[in-house]
Amino acid sequence: MEDLDDITQPVQAGRTEIASLGEFGLIEHLTAGNILIQETSRLGPGDDAAILHYGENKDLLLSTDLLLEGIHFDLSYVPLKHLGYKAAVVNFSDICAMNGLPAQLTVSVGISKRFSVEDMEELYEGIKLACKVYGVDLIGGDTSASLTGLTLSLTCTGVVEKGQAVLRNGAKVNDLICVSGNLGAAYMGLQLLEREKMIYQGQQNFQPDFAGKEYLLQRQLRPEARKDIVEKLAQKKIRPNAMIDVSDGLSSDLLHICKQSNCGCRIFEEKLPIDFQTASLAEEMNMNLSTAALDGGEDYELLFTAALELHETIESWAEVRIIGYICHEQDGRKLITRDNTEIDIIAQGWKMA
Repeated sequence: MEDLDDITQPVQAGRTEIASLGEFGLIEHLTAGNILIQETSRLGPGDDAAILHYGENKDLLLSTDLLLEGIHFDLSYVPLKHLGYKAAVVNFSDICAMNGLPAQLTVSVGISKRFSVEDMEELYEGIKLACKVYGVDLIGGDTSASLTGLTLSLTCTGVVEKGQAVLRNGAKVNDLICVSGNLGAAYMGLQLLEREKMIYQGQQNFQPDFAGKEYLLQRQLRPEARKDIVEKLAQKKIRPNAMIDVSDGLSSDLLHICKQSNCGCRIFEEKLPIDFQTASLAEEMNMNLSTAALDGGEDYELLFTAALELHETIESWAEVRIIGYICHEQDGRKLITRDNTEIDIIAQGWKMA
């Protein structure tokens, strides 16, 4: 297998060739000044493996994501710093979806010849910023040459009180279906970026029009994991019966819960939480707003079910919306439209081709 020392094609003047540092030199360069802040992080980058230590009352969570250029991101409009931040946050979100808190992160990168050391510095700047914001330690990773562009593989560990992890299979009949934040904004941010990219092609001195749509861009380029919701669930003494993060789209992820919990559901179109900028752009682009909210994906909000007796507590929680309820499996999985029509919920979110 080719390693980083084999990358010999010169980069532009004033930029540092990755080959000048070599594989281990690049790792040392990118992780220089890295400080471990978690008590459980006993050894970080620099050896064959990280060392983590947990007491008897904690469970370890572990999640991995693979991101491929041209599949998961387009560098024609995604800055490397934003990509690094988002790649880390996507992993943190998986930990939060288990009712845990992220603690450590490893990053492996496949790099093609067109990238320089400075490019990798920018990528890692975003990763490090995400780690700082969420209190996560960057503890290691790997690098390799790539023939297919940029590849990122990140693994995150997290902690949860023993016995308090929330899975997808615990939803119960009459549970409330709840979701944090709002839906569809990340998808509309992607549509905005794709539209401006098409307009840009072939034009000189092009200036994209993002005025009044900054929130949508933030949701797409720099999403946030809902660590705050996990912390507030604990404060409110609410343990969801089932939970998942909305990464592939509300429809797809709700069906994951229903399938693994052997249950049906009813959600109400009028209850879907949607931001004004999302609604405005959907109207401008003549797109169905509910479809964006149901199938767009990459919201990274938390979708969970909770016992009916918690209705009053959750109803008064401004950051969480009750959008429906769990029913028997034989009753089906339905969306109740604004005109009170029941239609089947179909997984239309992201899936592998």
